Amino acid sequence: MKNLTIKTLCCVVALVLCATSLFAQQNPRLIVRADDMGSFRAANIACLEGYKNGIETSIEVMVVTAWFPEAARLLRENPGVDVGLHLTLTSEWDNVKWRPLTHCPSLVDKNGYFLPMMGANKAYPGLSISESKWNIAEIEREARAQIEMALRNIPQISHISGHMGSLSFAPEVEQLMQRLADEYNLPLVDHRGAREKYALNNTWYAGPKKTSAEKEESFIKMLRSLEAGKTYMFLDHPALDNEEMQTVSHIGYEDVAIDRQGVTDMFTSEKVKQVIKECNIELISYNDLIKSLPRAEANETLNKAFDKYLEAIKTDNQDIHSIMIVKDGQVVKEAWMSEGDPHKPHILNSVSKTFTASAVGFAVAEGRLNVTDKVISFFPDKLPSEVSENLKKLEIRHLLTMTSGHDVEPNRKNMAEGQDWVEYFLAAPFVHEPGTFYLYNSMATYVLSAIVQKVTGEKVIDYLYPRLFRPLGIVGATWQESPQGINTGGWGLYLKTEDLAKMGQLFLQKGRWNGRQILSEEWVAAASSAQVESLPAGVRRENLKIKPKNSDWLQGYGYQMWRCRHNAYRADGAAGQYIIVMPDQNAVIAMTANVGDMQAEINLVWKYLLPALK
Repeated sequence: MKNLTIKTLCCVVALVLCATSLFAQQNPRLIVRADDMGSFRAANIACLEGYKNGIETSIEVMVVTAWFPEAARLLRENPGVDVGLHLTLTSEWDNVKWRPLTHCPSLVDKNGYFLPMMGANKAYPGLSISESKWNIAEIEREARAQIEMALRNIPQISHISGHMGSLSFAPEVEQLMQRLADEYNLPLVDHRGAREKYALNNTWYAGPKKTSAEKEESFIKMLRSLEAGKTYMFLDHPALDNEEMQTVSHIGYEDVAIDRQGVTDMFTSEKVKQVIKECNIELISYNDLIKSLPRAEANETLNKAFDKYLEAIKTDNQDIHSIMIVKDGQVVKEAWMSEGDPHKPHILNSVSKTFTASAVGFAVAEGRLNVTDKVISFFPDKLPSEVSENLKKLEIRHLLTMTSGHDVEPNRKNMAEGQDWVEYFLAAPFVHEPGTFYLYNSMATYVLSAIVQKVTGEKVIDYLYPRLFRPLGIVGATWQESPQGINTGGWGLYLKTEDLAKMGQLFLQKGRWNGRQILSEEWVAAASSAQVESLPAGVRRENLKIKPKNSDWLQGYGYQMWRCRHNAYRADGAAGQYIIVMPDQNAVIAMTANVGDMQAEINLVWKYLLPALK
């Protein structure tokens, strides 16, 4: 009886601990949204301040406003900001007015400005959209123009919100906006059904908010009331109390400058930040909410295997920063260690190559180039004085497969100061016939980046945004450039761990995402297949000291991707950055690290995690 009691007590304790652990994982999540960037310079400054030194996670920008060009520049300079187009059909302020981008007479007053109000307002009789005979075709034309203006100027645009209810003031408008959202792959966050669709709870100040001190106190009170396991959204309008904002008002809202300075103060308050930390509130963006990979519980086998894996990396002193396991399209395990942070991009080193190759794949699909195109055809002005026969034979596919024909990798460290990188690459001796000699060559990937930029007129990162990053919900990407203003291609890309997992899942799904063919299935197959043997330069297979069965670097090389043992393939980067795609297990593993022995790193994956994923 005594033993039974002890056993029962232990079980209860275990259950409590389990429940506590589960509860800890279900912290409240909060989107902190700043509206109306672009409306005033004071709003531009305040919105960026709230993001860089405060708690903001999403910023909504207006494109019809006078200060939009500056807003767009600031947002491009801060690519980590999650940005929404704040679609605007009204102009509410008395001393500052906005016009539509298109001809839409049913939406404007006698002076051609947007009407001030959305709904009837006694202070502005007859000057609301609801009182006008608005034309749905005009609304569509204007909405399209604003969407396209935003996309042209701000790569990381991820969603659409509505200024003063512009997305849902009539059923016909709701339907139109949903159709445009689907067409442009920009989810609506202010649509009537968005709250239910995303399980999102709107929240507001819990008390008075007239002064900065009251705002802070009421906001903190609201923060302390947030419930575990729920997701909330708070929005307000930061700006500065300066001469510009002191001219801004409309009837019924006269203290705009003071009010909006209070929002800025609150969003940057150290006291607020401390309470968020104390309450274990996770700050997320709309992009995190809408476009994150779905989560699921791992089975018992994988849980045990993952614990053993974590113990093993600790025992081996492997400096792993993050790991994310996706099984059957759902994240089932993730861990963050050392420098790992789910919300911060990580240097990818040569994982960058896979993204450059994918840009080539998009360009091929669009008919802009072919893998058999001669490289010299793109750079007639950068050729050496004497073009060798081997250089004449060099094709894009040889750059993709690291078989350019160089005997030694052209090292950019040996370039003369100010030398053009493409010229340097083309001037290096092509000792071997292209396609006959494998040599890992990061500068070859740089030339691929230069070719993509040449044929598209865009840097690779900009070219990938609408084709890859935006559909997958990747924001905050940055990529180093050469002195010639070309993305480095073979290195220098920064993305978050979940972004890597998404890329792996895209390949696992043969280029499809949310029912759409993003990257061609043929390209995925070619990129992930062994196009060439990946032997060390100059070494014959029979002379290998390490046998292929023991090495993931001897399984063959595709289009800037490696084949692995266990019928897997991967993108990898120096110091342990990985996207491992495992078709037999319907799984993807994304990793960031700072390790010296990358084979040892992946060996632990095979030893502990692979068996648990079957």
